[in-house]
Amino acid sequence: MTIQASDFMDAAAAAGFDFYTGVPCSYLTPLINGVLSNRTLRYVGAASEGEAVAIAAGAWLAGRQTVAMCQNSGLGNMVNPLTSLNHPFRIPTLLVTTWRGRPGEPDEPQHEIMGQITQDLLSLMRIPHRPFPADAQQVGPALAEATSAMDETGLPFAFVMAKGDVADSDLDQAPRPQRAAGRHADFRKGSERPTRAAVLERFLTLTDDQTAVIATTGKCGRELFTLADRPQHLYQVGSMGGAAGMGLGVALNTTRRVVVLDGDGAALMKLGTMATIGAEHPANLVHILLDNGVHDSTGGQATVSASVDFAAVALACGYAYAAACDDLDGFASAWAQSDTMDGPALIHIRIQPGSMASLGRPTISPEAVAQRFKAFLAG
Repeated sequence: MTIQASDFMDAAAAAGFDFYTGVPCSYLTPLINGVLSNRTLRYVGAASEGEAVAIAAGAWLAGRQTVAMCQNSGLGNMVNPLTSLNHPFRIPTLLVTTWRGRPGEPDEPQHEIMGQITQDLLSLMRIPHRPFPADAQQVGPALAEATSAMDETGLPFAFVMAKGDVADSDLDQAPRPQRAAGRHADFRKGSERPTRAAVLERFLTLTDDQTAVIATTGKCGRELFTLADRPQHLYQVGSMGGAAGMGLGVALNTTRRVVVLDGDGAALMKLGTMATIGAEHPANLVHILLDNGVHDSTGGQATVSASVDFAAVALACGYAYAAACDDLDGFASAWAQSDTMDGPALIHIRIQPGSMASLGRPTISPEAVAQRFKAFLAG
């Protein structure tokens, strides 16, 4: 059987699902085209499937019901955030994964293994799943089943879409606006670099109690918690590289200022997220990249950030403002300027390796952190 894209979109919208993100697959083309052509829905095209999970997580924290779509080969890219972000924080999203390489159905050789294990992989990640509803009469009950499961567990639910489940549909995608080149600022002095804790302390004096803050996994979030635990803080655990995507998902769905405290290793892991941020161009997002040149949580192995000009990358990706600095005064100046920009801003500050002595860990569970952060955004 086959349904129209509108059969699914209309029923999903009635159930509250109006924020979509993902990476295309030819099997998904009709549904993605339908979503992009529907001006009442929001679709964010992600650079990777794992990034899409992070974006959806941020959007859920900001009060949206989300759908993340991918090819089943890309389901492998989702494994880390689905298990180390959605699971500990109890963040649900409706997954739509295709079934390339379906046994008995001719397909390309690269889809053979994933086609054999798609459902098993979902089950192994403890994600309940069912076939995509390819009959218009099944869409409502299928969505009710998915919603009930997500309400009960706080975890994702997956539909597995076979070839031809959704009929072809035309694409009427709104063109992206042309934007002027972003502004670059250089506050580097070549002086002794500050510690991450010193930058975080200065940041806490500059920000206010209305700003949402997402701290990347590892010692960044641990230091922020040690310095000041606030309901507006989300301490990411696991899902390395996902903080910027989460921040984007939040920023697109709130009028609050949203700050992402990122690291060089994490940013490099999902550098494509910077392109997505530049394209979506949220005016309220400030991306602070704390670059100590090492993987600090795992023994201090060097990253490749020494040869990367993150400010230049951000501007090339479409950020409205990007600054480079290497001391606290330069950081404060960059922060002040970022507040005047209409569009995403990046502040790249090079810091010393190392962390606070006697560094603790958040004593509040990830699920509780997510719930109070969501309440903060709603408030």
